[in-house]
Amino acid sequence: MNTPAAPAGPAQPWWLEAAPTRNAGLSQAEAQQALARFGPNSFEARKRQALLLQFLARFRNPLVLILLAASAVSALTGDLTNFTIILLIVLLSVALDFVQEHRANLAAQKLRESVALRASVLRDTHTQEVPVDELVPGDLVLLSAGDRVPADGRLLEARDFFVNQGLLTGESYPVEKRPGLLEPGATELQQALNAAFMGSTVVSGSARMQVMATGGATALGEVAHSIQAEPPPTAFEIGMHRFGMLLMRITLLLVLFVMLVNLVLHRPLLDSFLFAIALAVGLTPELLPMVVSVTLSRGAMRMAKRRVIVKRLASIQNLGAMDVLCTDKTGTLTEAKISLARCMDVDGRDTPRVLMLAYLNSVFESGLRSPLDEAILARPVDISAWQKIDEVPFDFERRRVSVLVDRGDARWLVVKGAPEDVLALCSRREQDEGRSMVPLDTAAREGLRERCHGLEREGLRVLGVAWREVPADHLHADVRDESDLVFAGFAAFIDPPKVGASAALAALAKSGVAVKIVSGDSELVTQHLCTLLKLPVKGVLTGQEIAHMDEAALRARVGHTTLFCRVNPAQKNRIVLALKARGYVVGYLGDGINDAPPLRSADVGLTVDSAVDVAREVADMVMLDHDLAVLHEGVLEGRRTFGNVMKYIMMGTSSNFGNMLSMAGASVFLPFLPMLPTQILLNNVLYDLSEAAIPLDRVDASDLRRPRTLDMGFIQRYMWLFGLISSAFDALTFWILLRVLHADEALFHTGWFIESLVTQVLVIFVIRTRGRPWASRPSAVLTAASLAVVALALLLPFTPLGPLFHFEPPPAIFFAWLAGMVLAYLVLVEGAKRFFYARMTTHKNSRRA
Repeated sequence: MNTPAAPAGPAQPWWLEAAPTRNAGLSQAEAQQALARFGPNSFEARKRQALLLQFLARFRNPLVLILLAASAVSALTGDLTNFTIILLIVLLSVALDFVQEHRANLAAQKLRESVALRASVLRDTHTQEVPVDELVPGDLVLLSAGDRVPADGRLLEARDFFVNQGLLTGESYPVEKRPGLLEPGATELQQALNAAFMGSTVVSGSARMQVMATGGATALGEVAHSIQAEPPPTAFEIGMHRFGMLLMRITLLLVLFVMLVNLVLHRPLLDSFLFAIALAVGLTPELLPMVVSVTLSRGAMRMAKRRVIVKRLASIQNLGAMDVLCTDKTGTLTEAKISLARCMDVDGRDTPRVLMLAYLNSVFESGLRSPLDEAILARPVDISAWQKIDEVPFDFERRRVSVLVDRGDARWLVVKGAPEDVLALCSRREQDEGRSMVPLDTAAREGLRERCHGLEREGLRVLGVAWREVPADHLHADVRDESDLVFAGFAAFIDPPKVGASAALAALAKSGVAVKIVSGDSELVTQHLCTLLKLPVKGVLTGQEIAHMDEAALRARVGHTTLFCRVNPAQKNRIVLALKARGYVVGYLGDGINDAPPLRSADVGLTVDSAVDVAREVADMVMLDHDLAVLHEGVLEGRRTFGNVMKYIMMGTSSNFGNMLSMAGASVFLPFLPMLPTQILLNNVLYDLSEAAIPLDRVDASDLRRPRTLDMGFIQRYMWLFGLISSAFDALTFWILLRVLHADEALFHTGWFIESLVTQVLVIFVIRTRGRPWASRPSAVLTAASLAVVALALLLPFTPLGPLFHFEPPPAIFFAWLAGMVLAYLVLVEGAKRFFYARMTTHKNSRRA
C-alpha cells in the first residue's frame, strides 16, 4: 500500500519531499487498512462509551451518590426496607432520565449525520463521495471552489487554485497554490505553496491533492483545542445554568436548616440525614436536562419533517427567540432563476459585443460560478478561437474577476464586475462595436453611472464589462493589470421575486421577526425588490458608509436600517455583531463563502443543502428548501420548544419549591418528620413520571406570536409568588389534618403525600397556559400521564405496597375533604396566575414607556 509514513516527528516538513509517482488513489481495502492505522480524520474520539458506561455515568451526580450511601447505611443498620425502597427509586429515576435523553440524542445525531461534510476522493480509480472523517493518508482528494480543505496534503495538480488559509496563518488575502518542489528553507506554513491545509477554504480554481496528514496530525490539529472547541453557550443555555444554580442554592439552605433543626430537637441522626437528602432530591431539578434535551430533540425531528436539519439542538430555541433575521435576497426573496435581460453598449444600444466579452470572462473563470455567470453561459457564443492564459480570481474586496485570453492575433485582459468598481479602472470607452475608442471623461463617466442606476431602478442587476489589450508575451495576470481599461458596456440581469416570499415576510413580521436584507447588490435593485414584496424600508446603509463608521456608530444605526447593500463579508459580520450588541437575537441566512463569518457570529446560522462546504460546516441549521415560509415554520417550532421547557421550569418553581419549603417549616413544629424520606423520594419519582410528558404537550397560539427569552427575573418572581401560595396551602392542609381529622403520624404522612402529589400534578393544567385552562386543550399523553399518577397516588395506600411505604388507608371523609382542597387550590392558583401576568404586562409596558 502506497501511503505516506506516519507524520509524527519528521526531519523536515513533508511538503519539501518529492511528489509521489503514484497518482491513481487508494483501493477501498487500502483505505480501510489506513483508517485502522491512522484513525478517523477528526479531533474527537470516534468511539462512544458503551451504553452501560453511559448509564453508570449518571450515578456521578452528587445527590445520587449520597442517596446510595444513605441506603447502604440503612442496610448496615438492619433497615432493609429503606435500603430496598431508596435503591429502587434511585434506579427508576436514573433510568427514566437516561432512556429519554439517550433516545433524544440518538435522533439528533442521525439528523446531524444526514448533513455531514463529505469529500470527493479517487478510490479504485473511481471518484467517490466519502465522509470527511473517513479520509486517510494516501487518499487523492479532488477540490474545487467553495470546498473546505478536509485534510493536510500535497498538490499533484492545480489550476488557478487560490485558498484562504487565514485560519492557520492569519493571511488576509487568498494565496495561490501550485504543485512542485520548494526551496529547502521553506519550512513555514506560509511558504508551503505546494500544499493545502485542513481548515482552509478554496476560493477559486480546482486541484488534486494527496492527503499527507489527518486528524490530530494536521497543522490545524495542533491548535484544535481552540479551533474545535464547543461554541460559546447561548443565552438559553446560560439561563438554564442560572436557574439550576438558583435552585441548588435554595436546596443547600433548606437542607442545612432541616439538619440543624433535627439536631437541636435530638431526632435520630440517620432519619434526619435521609430526610434532608430526600428533601434536596425533591427540590433539585434533576429532570431539567432530560426535559430540555427531549424537548429540543423532538423539535429537531419535527423540523426535519419540514425539511430543516438541526445540527445544534440549542439553536432551535434561538430560532424561536430570534427577533431579527438577516438574509441575502438571491434565492431567498427571489427565484434565483436569473436570466440575462440586456447587453448594452455605452450608448444604451443592445450589442452582441458586450455579450461576447462577458461570455469570454465567464466561460474561462475557474472560480465558483455565480448565478450571473450561469445566465451568461446560457446564451452561447462561439469562442473556439480563444484560449485561456491566466486569471485573477474574484474576491469580495475587488468585486470583479479578470481573465487573460489569447486568439493568436490578440491577447486581452477581460474584466467583469461591480459597475462602479470597473468604471473606476477605465480610462477609455468603446465606440462603433469596439472599432474605435475615445477617452472616458467626467461627463461620460457620470452618464454611464446614471444609465446603470436607471437599470437598477427597474430592478435589474448590472455588471460592468471592460477589457484591455496586452503584449503577446504577457503570460501572467495580476491585480496591477486591472488598469487603463476600455469600458465596453453593461450586462443586465433579471431575477423575479419568489412566489410566496411576500406572504412569508408578512408572517415573520406578524410573529415579531424583523427581516433585514444584507446584500452585495445595489441599493436601487434591492429597494425595487422590497417595493414588489411590500417590505417597508426604514433605512439604507451601503458598504461604503459602513466602512467609515466605528462600532458605536454602526450599533446606533443597525436597529433602524432595513437594507445593507454593497457590503463585503467583513461588513456582514460587523452588522451581525452590532445587532447582537443592541440586544437582538439574530439569525443569519446565507450560503456562500462570504457568509461564513456572519453565520458563525449569529445566534442562529442558517444555510441550505446546496451551500458551499464552509457555510454548511459553520451553520446551526441546514434548510433543504430555500424558502422563508419553511423558516417561519421553524420559528414557530422553536417557540413551541421554548414554551414546553418553560412549563417544566414553572412547575419546578411553584409546586416543588412550595412543597419543600413546607417540609422544612413543618419539621420545626411537628413532633415527627412531616414525610418519611422514602415517601419524599416516591413522591418525586411519581411527579417526574407525570412531567416527563411535557415535551409532547401542545403550546397555545398566544405563546407563538412573539419571540421569548429566558428571563430570570420573571422566573424568580414566579417562584416566590406561587411557591409561597403552595406553602401557605400546605400549612392549611397541616392544620386540617391535625386539628380536624386528628391524624396520627401515619395518617398525616399518608394524607399529605396524597394531597401534595395530587395538587402539584393537577396544577400543570392551570400553569401550562397563560389563558383559561378549559380553553387550552393539553396533549392526550400529558393528560393520561397526569391522571394515571393521580390515580396511583389515591390507590397506593390500599395496595400491598402501602405498608411498605408506611401508608395507612385514609377514612372516606378524607377524600371528600381532598376534593374540596384540590378544587380550592386550583382556583386559587388560577386567580394568582391572572394577577401575576397582568402585573407583568403592566410592568413591561411601563418599562417600554
